[in-house]
Amino acid sequence: MRAALAPGVRLLRALPRDSRYRGLTLVLTFLCYTSYHLSRKPISIVKSQLHPNCSALGPNPRNNSNSSTWCSWAPFDGDNYKELFGALDNAFLVAYAIGMFISGIFGERLPLRYYLSGGMVASGLFTALFGLGYFWDIHVLWYFIIMQVCNGLVQTTGWPSVVACIGNWFGKGKRGLIMGIWNSHTSVGNILGSLIAGVWVSSAWGLSFIVPGIIITAMGIICFFFLVEYPEDVGCSPPLHHMASDEEDAGGVTSNEKDPEAVTSNEGPLSTLGQSSADHSDSPKEPAEEPEAISFLGALRIPGVVEFSLCLLFAKLVSYTFLYWLPLYIVNVAHFSAKEAGDLSTLFDVGGILGGIFAGLISDYTGGRATTCCAMLVVAAPMLFLYNHVGQNGIGTSIAMLIICGALVNGPYALITTAVSADLGTHESLKGNAKALSTVTAIIDGTGSIGAALGPLLAGLISPTGWNNVFYMLIAADILACLLLTRVVVKEVRGWCGCIARKRGSSVQLTESVLDGK
Repeated sequence: MRAALAPGVRLLRALPRDSRYRGLTLVLTFLCYTSYHLSRKPISIVKSQLHPNCSALGPNPRNNSNSSTWCSWAPFDGDNYKELFGALDNAFLVAYAIGMFISGIFGERLPLRYYLSGGMVASGLFTALFGLGYFWDIHVLWYFIIMQVCNGLVQTTGWPSVVACIGNWFGKGKRGLIMGIWNSHTSVGNILGSLIAGVWVSSAWGLSFIVPGIIITAMGIICFFFLVEYPEDVGCSPPLHHMASDEEDAGGVTSNEKDPEAVTSNEGPLSTLGQSSADHSDSPKEPAEEPEAISFLGALRIPGVVEFSLCLLFAKLVSYTFLYWLPLYIVNVAHFSAKEAGDLSTLFDVGGILGGIFAGLISDYTGGRATTCCAMLVVAAPMLFLYNHVGQNGIGTSIAMLIICGALVNGPYALITTAVSADLGTHESLKGNAKALSTVTAIIDGTGSIGAALGPLLAGLISPTGWNNVFYMLIAADILACLLLTRVVVKEVRGWCGCIARKRGSSVQLTESVLDGK
């Protein structure tokens, strides 16, 4: 007797062809960028093991004179170990920031599948080589610095590639909520990276790098075999923002005046309008003209790009300082073990997931991306102050404060790198050019990466003077990020006031017409 067709298969068959491939693209790019962040996280977990509190482990079995650092890993066994940790972080992040501006150019001109999968395999190689320093008994700083620089450069292949791929498949139907959920790959990768690195951090910290390196390499191979760059490659319909551009040219209607829900009204966020899909599949597809890549200065002239880029610089400074230094802070202040600190630090990323979804949902409802970011940044400043002073008073308080701070810090960061980048990269003057989306995204994230490099560096320089000063620096950066959005926030508020005034005027006119009729 033959069994009925599996429910999952029946569900896949019921979905339109375009929805299946869009779903595959969404899931595959999510997993790819999850693996990128998974491979970045181990360094923050391993720091506390490279320079632990050796006096708590008992006397030095080798009878060396310096008993307080006998178990530390040279060259991180000196009093300047925090500065060396900052140098490691900065080597990666400066290379990443510089490479991001260049990567957007390459991402526009090379096949995305080759570029993304090749970068993932190379990133896995350099991540594993860092961990092999443990097994090869390497104690020279330049080796670890070189691995960090090389890894930072190849990791820049990730974000422009996945955004360009999403831009090829999805049109104007992108919504803050959907992109907020998709952008949780950042926090999911950080959580998985912390948990995986924590398994071996106390026994053989080299495996904390080697295993994530293997994972991102495997995902790169999967990406090579399954990623579809363009809908036309598999007979699917192109995104509707190209058609919207044509209608704008013909009818004089801007894309901002169109209903943003039009793309998702029939079959959900993964599909286009059913009728449009049918029309496209029944009629022969004309070869699309290859869009030209937008220039760097042309992208900077798009309204809002400069403001959001500078805001992301300071927002990412705060986020990446937590990414690289939170486990060590928990070890030093709360006196947890390295594994416990790594596990507890994942709650910050759990909050980041919730914050990204919440920010996208609120910005969809209000229509104010900048106002949503600014409001969360305003609330984040006092929360950071409270976490530093009362966050370690108990495990319950620490858990709650980490989740709240993670949501408020990473919410604006997630919104800017996804929904805001999509809004700016599909500005009506660009006519939905996915290559423009890649360039705009690289500029915004590249500028933010400068802050990501500065944050851990400043933390390494300031932390010897006390953790309080590190948090004052983070609070100042948070306030600056908020202030940089002032002009855009004022513009959004004026737009709301104008909309309310027009609605009141129309209501008055309707009332007067009814009274005149009577």
